[in-house]
Amino acid sequence: MFTLDQLIGRLGGELVGHGSVEVARVASLEKAGAGDIAFLANPKLRDQLAACQASALILRPDARDLTDRPRILAADPYLYFARVAQLLNPAPAVAGGIAPTASVASALPASVFVGAGASIGEGVEVGEGSSIGPGCVIGDRVRIGARCRLYGRVSVYDDCAIGDDVIIHAGAVIGADGLGFAREKDGTWVKIPQVGRVVIGNDVEIGANTAIDRGAIDDTVIEDGVKLDNLIHIAHNVYVGAHTIMAACSGVAGSTRIGKRCMFGGQAGISGHLSITDDVVVSADTAVTKSILRPGVYTSNIPLQSREDWIKNFAHLRHLNAMAERIRALEQQLLQREDS
Repeated sequence: MFTLDQLIGRLGGELVGHGSVEVARVASLEKAGAGDIAFLANPKLRDQLAACQASALILRPDARDLTDRPRILAADPYLYFARVAQLLNPAPAVAGGIAPTASVASALPASVFVGAGASIGEGVEVGEGSSIGPGCVIGDRVRIGARCRLYGRVSVYDDCAIGDDVIIHAGAVIGADGLGFAREKDGTWVKIPQVGRVVIGNDVEIGANTAIDRGAIDDTVIEDGVKLDNLIHIAHNVYVGAHTIMAACSGVAGSTRIGKRCMFGGQAGISGHLSITDDVVVSADTAVTKSILRPGVYTSNIPLQSREDWIKNFAHLRHLNAMAERIRALEQQLLQREDS
């Protein structure tokens, strides 16, 4: 629990009202009650302020007069809310120790926790205060930094490297083989050994059941501050720049290089061997099939429509080439008439 004065002291902002008001929980405008702090970031929700029962609010400076409740004014209420939520919901402290049913073949600091049924191979290094959840499998010669948290059933293959303050959620697989095969004349496939690693920087979060393939020759690299949602696939030799974020079900094919501070909506698909520059935003359901060399927002999906409209429109789409040819022919006829 924090008073508003304490929040201001830690996070800044401008206080309007009594600083002695205590808050213990963050909540939405609609559901907030006594002891809660809520925020307004979307102007479309201003009408909810009148009925909001929160003990305190986080608002933009231009919204200071929309309520009489105690409030903190911040330029970015959503970011301020995130900071408050961190203070009110700190991560559980890690109590070091190894569960009796864990199999550990490497020396670990006393501050590291290893859960039931976990397996840790030989030559593994784990930093102070890290937690390896139940059922995790950590291969040989893996490096895991300090204060990392691996939830249950995470698999990290041999030789991969993970930085400090990394969170990996349940079921994620780090370092499995990528799709590397050469084809014989008879159509059979010859496996290419995947001898690279996965190298993950600091302050990275990886969602549940996400898979990051090891490099075929060079490493697959996830730079500092990258945030990956659940059910994402990063193929071999991909390079993801610092502070890039991807929503669920996105996929990146092999050897693509993604810049810093990029944002990818859900189910975005990125083809292989592309280059995407810094500060690119890719909308949900967008297929990226060529390199993006300029920052900006890119979209290739089709808006939702009724099935009847889709059938009619697609019928025209099938004949676009023929229609273009007819238009060119008509343009030529018009030009000939003008010349004559």
